[in-house]
Formats: sequence, structure tokens, C-alpha cells
Amino acid sequence: LLNPIVKAVDRKLLPFLEKKFPNFKQAKSVSRSVGICISIVILATIIFTLFNMMIPELYKSIRDMIMNVPSQMNRFIRELSEMNTENSTIGNIVESVMKEATTFVQNWMRTDLLGRINDFMTVGVLNFMREIMNILIGLIVSVYVLFSKEKFSKQSKKITYAIFKPSNANMILHLTIKSNEIFGGFIIGKIIDSAIIGVLCFAGLSILNMPYAMLVSVIVGVTNVIPFFGPYIGAIPSAILILLAEPKMGIYFIIFIIALQQFDGNVLGPKILGDSTGLSAFWVVFSILIGGGLFGVPGMILGVPTFAVVYYIVGMLVNNKLEKKKLPVKTDAYDEYSYVESDGTYVHADKNIFKEKER
Repeated sequence: LLNPIVKAVDRKLLPFLEKKFPNFKQAKSVSRSVGICISIVILATIIFTLFNMMIPELYKSIRDMIMNVPSQMNRFIRELSEMNTENSTIGNIVESVMKEATTFVQNWMRTDLLGRINDFMTVGVLNFMREIMNILIGLIVSVYVLFSKEKFSKQSKKITYAIFKPSNANMILHLTIKSNEIFGGFIIGKIIDSAIIGVLCFAGLSILNMPYAMLVSVIVGVTNVIPFFGPYIGAIPSAILILLAEPKMGIYFIIFIIALQQFDGNVLGPKILGDSTGLSAFWVVFSILIGGGLFGVPGMILGVPTFAVVYYIVGMLVNNKLEKKKLPVKTDAYDEYSYVESDGTYVHADKNIFKEKER
């Protein structure tokens, strides 16, 4: 996450220092130091601002939810009972299901949820200190890695050429660079995209004066990290939560979130992510389902870039085999009218000629 900022500072500052101070031997170190300091300051500012904005609002939203949701569900059941004047079978079934759901939610909030909160408060201080230590250690390690990343890269390259044959070593290095490009572009781009969507969601809900604005925005922003299914995972429980509080606002929220996701899918997402994975929509869904089935939520997030790397490797191997056989590598060349002769010659017949041969 810090590396793109450091690289951006190096691109601007290092040429300036080398031009202004041609005899200054430490220009690279100074540029790198400035880049790391700027990146850490930016990261700390973003984290502090988000926490300062989110924590009070998030606490208020969760408190209001615990206090109000049971009564809102009871009110919804009463209104449903008043509407169900004819005592239809479907109406009775829906009313019975809602009563059971209300009882379950109330019991969960009073027992399980409160118990979890108490457990968290009991060990919260220890866990908080442990997380602070992990953050500090991670920050220190990141500084050393950013200072010496070129040296580590050269050492890794040296070891690779020492262990493997030149052709295999070149292939490993190529795939490493490509994997870094796919994973880096996708993960960083998805985090930025989801953060922007979360902020836009909070701004929109605040303007519309909807309940649980911060809680819903956090849910929508966090789940948006999951490709394709993320918007639905975040929007459905959020819509139910708002519908219970104010049914009319719930309808407005559904319309707003659909418009927001259309903006993300057609404008914001492509601008930030571009074609970082090179996968079609089908393979994106396929990789999410496989990754989620095997590894849960982390698999849903990392499944797309992982499958993109596998897809790239398979494509490269297939193209290499085709080139050796002197066959075209473009997929469009293998339509229903193309074929390969027994001697290995590729033939692409015209549609009319193909039909005449069939006759």
C-alpha cells in the first residue's frame, strides 16, 4: 500500500535532486527517505481521520440498532396483522415467520450479542495492545523493505539464476513480475474503489437523512471489496435494516444503492481497476465461487487475482504450443469455419464456401 506513494515521490524528487545537486551521492537515499515519510504521514492521516469520523457514528448506529430493531420488528408485525384482515393462508404463514424471526433476533441481541460485547470488553484492552504492537512491527518492517527493495529484488534474481536453467529462470521472473502487477493493481485498486464507494454512500445517506447512515456505509464499503457479489452481500442486510426503521426510506435506499453500484460498475471501477486481471465476467464469477467455496471470504477477495495469474500462465503455455505448430494464437481465428489439415496447415474457409463443401 505504501509502495506506490514511495515510487511516485522517487519519480518526481530523484531527478530534481540529481539535476540540482549532481555531486550529491546520497540523492537516492534522501529521495527514498522523503518518500517513505510522506507515505507514512498520508497513511496515518487517513487512518486517524477515518477512525475519528467512524467510531463515534458507528457506536451510535449499533447502539440505536440494538435498542430499536426489536420494537421496529414488532411494529412491522402489527402492521402486517392489520393488513391481513382476511386471514389468508399466505398471510398467516408470513405473520408466523415474522414472529419467530422477531423472537430469534430479540433473544440473540439480549443474550449472544450482549455476551459477545461483554467478552470483547473483558479482553479488549489486551487485544488492542496486541494489535498496536503488530501495527508498529509491520510499520518498522515496511520501512526497511521499502529502503532495500531494489537490493532484495537483485538478490532474488541472483538466486533464481543460480538455481534454475536460464530459460526456466527467465520464465519464473516473468511470472513473478506479472503476478505482482495483477495482484498489486487489483488489491490496491479495489481498496481505493471501495473506500470511495463507502464515502459516497455515507454522503448520499446523510443527504437523504436515512437511519444508520454510518453503519450502512461501512457495510457497503467493506463488502464492496468482494468482486461481483460484494454489493449484494452488503446491500441486502442494509436494506432490511432501513426498511424496519422506515419502510419508505428503505425503498429510497434500494434505488440509491442500485444507482451507486451502476456508477461503480460502469464508471468508477473501470477507471480505477482498468483491465488489471484480464478476465471476462464469467471467469470473475467462476473464480469467486471457487475461492469462496474453498477459503471463504478471503478466497472470494483473492480468488480473482489468483485465477487471473493461472489464466495468464495457461494462455501463455497454449500460445507457445500453437506457435511451435505454426498455428494462429488469436482466439477469433478458431471459429466454426476454421480447421486444421492433417498435415498441420491452418485453414479458414469463407462461410459460403464452407456451406458449399457441406452440400
